[in-house]
Amino acid sequence: MALLLAIESSCDETAVAIVRGSAGRTAEVLASEVSSQIELHREHGGVVPELASRNHSLRLRGLVGKALADTGVAMREIDAFAATSGPGLASSLLIGSTAAKGMACAMNRPFLAINHLEGHLLSPFLDRTSVPPHIALIVSGGHTLLLDVEGSGRYRRLGGTRDDAAGEAFDKVGKMLGLAYPGGPEIEKAARGGNPKAYDFPRSMLGDAHLDFSFSGLKTAVLYTLQRAEGMVCVTDLAASFQQAVIDILVGKTLRAARQTGRSMIGLSGGVSLNRALRDAFHDACGKSGHEFVTAAPDFCTDNAAMIAFAALLRHLAGECSPLGEDIHPNLPLV
Repeated sequence: MALLLAIESSCDETAVAIVRGSAGRTAEVLASEVSSQIELHREHGGVVPELASRNHSLRLRGLVGKALADTGVAMREIDAFAATSGPGLASSLLIGSTAAKGMACAMNRPFLAINHLEGHLLSPFLDRTSVPPHIALIVSGGHTLLLDVEGSGRYRRLGGTRDDAAGEAFDKVGKMLGLAYPGGPEIEKAARGGNPKAYDFPRSMLGDAHLDFSFSGLKTAVLYTLQRAEGMVCVTDLAASFQQAVIDILVGKTLRAARQTGRSMIGLSGGVSLNRALRDAFHDACGKSGHEFVTAAPDFCTDNAAMIAFAALLRHLAGECSPLGEDIHPNLPLV
C-alpha cells in the first residue's frame, strides 16, 4: 500500500492531498486541502500571477502540515511526493514543484511531475481501481480538450479549442454582463429560470466533420447582442441562451467522438464540469444514446491536489518517477 503526497499550484488555488492505494485496489483520498484565492483576485477581474505565487508561498506550508496532522501520517511514511509541472502559470508552478522536490530530497523518496490536464482527465475515476477505455472531455478556464483514452497514460487527442476555451468564454461573457469574477459560476446562477431559446446564438463548428471547438464567435455574438440592445437585455435569458449554446457544442462534439471511436463510456472533467446544467445535459444525452457517463465528484472538479496525487499514484505503482532536475512546463501539452 503506497502513500503519496501531492501539491497543486498551477494557478490561483493552493492545494495539498494525501492518497493511499495499491495495485488492484481503489485509491483512498485521506486528505484534500484547498485554499482558494478567488477573493484576492476578484477586485482585479482575473488572476494576477505575482499575487498568486506570493500567496502560494504563504499558504503551502500550513496546508501540508494540516494534511499530515488530520490524517495522522508522518512525513517519513510518505512513499512518494508529486506536484503539478504544467500547464499553468510559471511563477505558481515553481512554488509547488520546488516544495515537493524539497520534501522528496529530505525524505529520500521519489518525485513525480504530473500534468495538470492528466489530473483532471483521471479525476472521474478516483473511486475506481483502474481507468477504463473512454472518451474524455476536459473543460476548464484554459482548456477544452477531447481525447480517446485507452487507459492510464495512453491518450490520443481528437480535438481541442482553436481559440477561447469554454471556461474562458464563460468568464468573458460574465464580464460583459457585469457579473462578478469568476464568470462561469455567476452565469450558471443567472441562467436559472431563464429561457435558453430567447437568443439564437451560433453553435460554432457543431456541424463540421472535425472534432475541434471554437467559442470566440459565440462570445462575439453575445457582445453584438449587447451592443444592439444598448445594454437593455434580460440577463437571465441571455445567460441561459449562452450557456445552452456552449452545452450543445460540448455535448454534440463529444457524442460524435464516442460514435466514431465506438467507445461506450464518456468522462467529463475540469472546472466547467461543475456546471449542473452541463452535467445534466450529458447525463440525459448519454442515457438516450446508451453511453455510460462518468464525472468527478464536485470537490474534485475544480483544481485540487487529490487528482494530482491519484495520477501520481498510478504512475508510482507502474514504477515510474521523474528526475529532480526536471523543470516546470507552463505550456505543457497532454498529448
